[in-house]
Amino acid sequence: MPRFPIPTSLLVLPCIAIIATGASAQGERKAVSGSSVAIYNIAGKVTVEPGTGSDVIVEITRGGSGGARLSVEVGDVRGTNALRVIYPDDDIVYPTLGRWSNSSFTVGRDGTWGHDRGDWGSGRRIRVRGSGSGLEAWADLRILVPAGKRVEVNHGVGELSASRVNADLRLDVASAHVTVNGTKGNLRVDAGSGGLDVRDASGDEITLETGSGGVVVNGLSGRRVRLDTGSGGLSGGSVTADDLNADVGSGSIRLDDVKVSRAKFDAGSGGINVTLATPVTSLDVDAGSGGVTITVPANLGAEVDIETGSGGIDTDFPVQVTRMERHHLRGRIGDGSARIHIESGSGSVRLKKI
Repeated sequence: MPRFPIPTSLLVLPCIAIIATGASAQGERKAVSGSSVAIYNIAGKVTVEPGTGSDVIVEITRGGSGGARLSVEVGDVRGTNALRVIYPDDDIVYPTLGRWSNSSFTVGRDGTWGHDRGDWGSGRRIRVRGSGSGLEAWADLRILVPAGKRVEVNHGVGELSASRVNADLRLDVASAHVTVNGTKGNLRVDAGSGGLDVRDASGDEITLETGSGGVVVNGLSGRRVRLDTGSGGLSGGSVTADDLNADVGSGSIRLDDVKVSRAKFDAGSGGINVTLATPVTSLDVDAGSGGVTITVPANLGAEVDIETGSGGIDTDFPVQVTRMERHHLRGRIGDGSARIHIESGSGSVRLKKI
């Protein structure tokens, strides 16, 4: 039987039509109006970027075999206009997590969660796994934020990043790595678990907090800066603030090029190594276990009180001693204008000149 070639155009054109239809079915674009808005999503990758116009624009791309079952709602939630991605199942499969990974958290009766929620702790218990039984579905969000907005992003599992946004941001994740770069405005990041990497962020108030996971900062500038991790190290530098409070439950603190007026460093277990590029008026350092090294300008003038449970005390500065014991030094350096208190439960203490 003779065979006749099928024209290539008859094969290609239907394929193009199918592909285009599939893409339009997966992507959506929603406008969220108001000076203050909130976004909620359980699993996926979320990016926050600068936008134009008057509304926050959210581009949603569903993923997974059950992605079509997700719904998107925009409307008032306790006085704030919010966009919520609604997941119809309590067991969610998000393969990007990895086969053995899982996370769980509670979603309130209204489909929201995060800080200051009236139904926090009640509602549905959501479980997100990298594999296994459940609804395989997630939503990737691209959030475009005009300047001057206040935006709260509540994300469950996956990744969250914010870049070059000029707005007040609150980023709250259950278990996700958070990256922030080049933002202007008040910034608060809360992570139940997952590392934080924040660079070139400036604002009146900057708070970075994680239950478990390391925190890396480079280029923070604010009136008040608070850095807090339950377990995981804190590292980086180029921090400028009137008030700086850094607290690590388990892990070390290592910061360079710190320019502050008042500072407090606290590590439950782990060493503290901080370089202060400018003189301080008040400095409190407390290490439960681990050595402490504080490097300060040569023109430092301060009343100093240094104590260690076990370990030596070493200073590059001449000290006019008022009290000297084996593990306790009290005295004055220079004009004594600042107040410095350093304490280590176990480990040596060193006060160095730049």
